[in-house]
Amino acid sequence: MSASSNASAARAWVEIDLPAIDRNVGRIKQALPPHVRYVAVVKANAYGHGMPEVATRLLQAGVDCFAVANVAEAANLREIGHDADILLLSPTLPSELPRALALGLDVTLNSLDEAQALAAAVAKSGLKAKVHVKVDTGMGRAGVWHEQAAELFAFVQAAGFEWRGVFTHFSDADSDAAYTANQRAIFLKLLERIPAAVRSGLMIHADNSAGLESFSASAPFNAVRVGLMQYGLPPSSGSFLASLRPEPVLSFHARVVLVKDLPAGTAVSYNRTKTLSVQRAWPSSRSVMAMASRRLPATVVSSSCAANAVRFSVASPWTRPSWISPMSPPSPSAISPRSWVHRAPTVSPWPSSVPGLTVSHGKPFATLTQRVQRVYRTDRT
Repeated sequence: MSASSNASAARAWVEIDLPAIDRNVGRIKQALPPHVRYVAVVKANAYGHGMPEVATRLLQAGVDCFAVANVAEAANLREIGHDADILLLSPTLPSELPRALALGLDVTLNSLDEAQALAAAVAKSGLKAKVHVKVDTGMGRAGVWHEQAAELFAFVQAAGFEWRGVFTHFSDADSDAAYTANQRAIFLKLLERIPAAVRSGLMIHADNSAGLESFSASAPFNAVRVGLMQYGLPPSSGSFLASLRPEPVLSFHARVVLVKDLPAGTAVSYNRTKTLSVQRAWPSSRSVMAMASRRLPATVVSSSCAANAVRFSVASPWTRPSWISPMSPPSPSAISPRSWVHRAPTVSPWPSSVPGLTVSHGKPFATLTQRVQRVYRTDRT
């Protein structure tokens, strides 16, 4: 951890375990067949982990290319010296196309209109366009609707673009296997509309961290987009990588600034939407509340105290000064001045005197704003 990253004076900070990224990438790559390209998704500031530092580490760990949400994120990667392939996952505005071409980005086409706008930008700039076509097989967001995809395929071939890939995105891969299977079947059928000579040179990808199913030498899929898994969240139970246990990379730390006794049943914070409750009685019939020093950017935090069975949820973004957690009543002197919680899918330990905190599975990382200092650790093995 560098001196500039010292959090000794901070009230709240996150720590990024860079060696854990190395190990996660290594495990994922080892599980994938050699012909499958690893597309590292680093959108939203690398899911809140910090784009420059994390992207550099991912590249060193052996990922093949990057995927980001938009041109601004891709430009950030280019400005810090990364010349790897960068895929734009979202639609590109016509005004952004000249910059996308100048940066050598892989533009995702989602409609015939977008393809025509790109052709006009190419004609004006004289630069080559590298494209992927995204097919909507049931997500209902970006991507050309699968019934209209053949027309876009034909335009891309005729326009002379460098057609580099075709992909889709699963909407419910971690909970609805039947719907995901139908999306996959639609996509596979549509691939038959692409001439074999063209298809053989394309990156074909449908899977992300939630939807990884299987790969084989005979299957058309030859790339996978990896986002949450490389940051420590495990794949869904249906994934062929379900046995892989990635390590949490990010932990959120905050110093306790106040410990106070309140009667059970006390309403907390604005609008009195939350009340300290006792699930089982204890002799004092009182709850203890600890307030950290800054409001959590994510609003999905809940606490569960096993020792005395107090449960309390904080879902309001208006809770101040930060986050309020009921605890069994230790003495104030027993509370550590530095309490912490992993932003990970498992219960994460506080110091032994403080009950555990459970964080909702999902994507809370990206909500961590730049106000929260990042500390990049290289000393963990």
